[in-house]
Amino acid sequence: MKLLYITNGITGAGGLERVLSVKTSLLIEDFGYEVYLLTLNEGGKEPFFPFSNKGRQHSIVVTGNPISYFLQYRKGVQKLVDEIQPDVISVCDDAIKGFFLPCIISTKAKWIYESHASVLLGSTDKGLPLHKKVQHELKQLLGKRFSKIVLLTEGNRKEWQLNNMLVIPNPAPFETTQFSALQDKKIIAVGSYSFNKGYDLLLNIWERIENDFPEWELNIYGTDTQKNLQQLADKQHLKKINFHNPVSDIGAKYLESSIMVLPSRSEGFGMVLIEAMTFGLPVISFDCPNGPKDIISNNEDGFLIENGNTCEFAEKLKKLMMSENLRQEMGEKARKNVLRFSAKKIVQQWDELFRSLVEL
Repeated sequence: MKLLYITNGITGAGGLERVLSVKTSLLIEDFGYEVYLLTLNEGGKEPFFPFSNKGRQHSIVVTGNPISYFLQYRKGVQKLVDEIQPDVISVCDDAIKGFFLPCIISTKAKWIYESHASVLLGSTDKGLPLHKKVQHELKQLLGKRFSKIVLLTEGNRKEWQLNNMLVIPNPAPFETTQFSALQDKKIIAVGSYSFNKGYDLLLNIWERIENDFPEWELNIYGTDTQKNLQQLADKQHLKKINFHNPVSDIGAKYLESSIMVLPSRSEGFGMVLIEAMTFGLPVISFDCPNGPKDIISNNEDGFLIENGNTCEFAEKLKKLMMSENLRQEMGEKARKNVLRFSAKKIVQQWDELFRSLVEL
C-alpha cells in the first residue's frame, strides 16, 4: 500500500516530528508500506529524529504572498500525487491550508486528517483569539471532506462536531530495558517554550520550593529563542534551574532524572509524559485539556493537578522530592501502565484504519 504523509516539516524537535518518525518507520519495516513524506522548504535538510531509510522524502518550495504560496503549495502537492498515485493521503498540518487539500487535489486516494493539537493551542490569558475561532469553524466545514479525522484523545473529540472522527493516541517513541534509578535529585521538563506550555507557571512553582531543597535541580529542555524564561528566572532569583536546547537522545536525560513535570495550560496530547513514564519516572501534570488525564492514573503513577493550581502542584512535587519510596512505587506503576501506548499496538490501529479505507 502506498501512503503519503503531508506535513510542514520533519526537521524540528517537536512531538509531531517524533511521532512521524516512529509511525512511518514501523509501517515500512513491520507492515510493508511504501511511505512518502512531503514537506515544505526542507530540501537537503536532515530530520531531527531518525526515519527509516526506506521512506521517500520530498520537499516543495513555497514562498511569496499568501496567494502565491497557496498556488505553489497546490501545484507541488498535485505533482507528487500524480507521480506516486497513493492509496491513502494523511494530512498532518494544523494550519488551515491542509484542510483545503481534498477540495483542490485531484486523486482517487482516501483522505485522512491527523489532528496533533488542541483547538485551544494559540490561546492567551484572554482566551482563544477570534481569528482562531473562525478558523476552527472553517475546519469543521472542510473536515467533512476527509474519510476520517483522527484525534489523539477523547477530550479532543469534544472540540469537534463531526461524524467522521476516530481516536488513536500517539505511540510511545521508546522501547527500553533501562529505567531511571530515581535517586538523582533532578527534575525534568521537556517541550517548546510557548504560553501554552506554562513554563512561567513552573518557575512560580519552583520559586516556592527551591530554597527548601537546595540539593535538587530543575532541567528544562526546549528552545528559548528570546531568552524570556531565562530573564524571568533571573528576575525571580532562581539558581537551581537549567535551560537546555532540545536533544535527539532525550532518553538519556530521562534516565538521569527522578521526576518529570508538565506545567502546560493545554496540550494536544502530552507525549512527553509517555516518554518519561517509559523510563520509569513518576510524573506530575496539570489536568489541562487535552491528554494528561488520558495518560496519568492519578495517585498511582503520578499526580494530576487542578489546572493552574500552582500551590497544589508545588505540594505534590515536594511530596515526591521528599520520598524516594514514593518515587519508586509510582515509577514502577508508570512503567507498566504506559505499555498500552506501545508503538506496535498503536501502529496496528493505524494499519487497520488504512486497510479498512482502501477496501471500501
